[in-house]
Amino acid sequence: MRKTVIFILGLVCVVLMYFTWISADKVFRSEWQLPQTPVQKQAQYRLVLITQELETPFWVKVGKGAKEQAGRDGASIEVWGSYVKNQEDFLKQIEIAIDAKVDGIIVQGLDTDEFKDLTKIKAAFYGIPIVTVANDVPMADSLRRTYVGSDQHKAGRMIAEQLISDMGESGIVILLGDSRHEYYQQQRLSGIKEVLEKYPHVRMEYAETPDTREHIIAATQDLMNRLPEADAFVAVNANLADAMIHEIGRRARVEPYFIYSFDDSPDTAELLHQGKLDGMIGQSPEAMGRLSIDLLTKWLRGEMMPLHTEGYFTDIRMLKGTPKP
Repeated sequence: MRKTVIFILGLVCVVLMYFTWISADKVFRSEWQLPQTPVQKQAQYRLVLITQELETPFWVKVGKGAKEQAGRDGASIEVWGSYVKNQEDFLKQIEIAIDAKVDGIIVQGLDTDEFKDLTKIKAAFYGIPIVTVANDVPMADSLRRTYVGSDQHKAGRMIAEQLISDMGESGIVILLGDSRHEYYQQQRLSGIKEVLEKYPHVRMEYAETPDTREHIIAATQDLMNRLPEADAFVAVNANLADAMIHEIGRRARVEPYFIYSFDDSPDTAELLHQGKLDGMIGQSPEAMGRLSIDLLTKWLRGEMMPLHTEGYFTDIRMLKGTPKP
């Protein structure tokens, strides 16, 4: 009986070894692959878009374009920033992004010493590339890799050329900018002056104001008191346009004046629709967002090195308002 049990156990072992050998042979000789556990694909790069004007129509479009392109490029994108141009909060967001050692930062340029110190010293120390978008800061001051957005000097020229076409080659033109002297406004102003200086019978009057509503109204009052015969107004900073036009309308009829601005304010599209603006420069914020991500991811992958230091310009166009009666 004992011999029979031993024989049966031995036979079972031989059979099991045979099937084990057959299975192993199939694994090594065939092209079968072991089943793989699904792994969620992680984003290759972590990028951050930071603006001073969260949830304004212009910057919502920049963010939309950035998110669409990040999805195509296998990157993650977070949109951070501040509301109503809170510079302290805006700068803090940049500092947090640098401390988090993100792979790249796309940021609305701010022409201040604090911004330049963060980008030129701290971000550079950690090797984090900076791309300015919509508003630029000179590379020498910020060490940004490149700029993506409108050619602001060209935009200023287009405003001035349309103004001359509408007003004629003589008249008084008031240019109103804010008192922070940001680089993009200097570029716009340079383009406007370059055109208007060609016309000897056009007189330009430039004034600056803090960008609070009460200061804008006070500056407009002063200009209209000093220059009651003014023919045209240009809000070089689009955020000044609404309060400026409100005060013009309170003092006189808006219709006789030629009034122009840009589209990077929440108010200017409606002012154009109402016929209170004769024209404004339309920009391409979604294209800015897409191109910023595309260039930054290509730079991180080593596919575009170096990026053009003068920047990459997106489309701009002149939008005309409803004809005045």
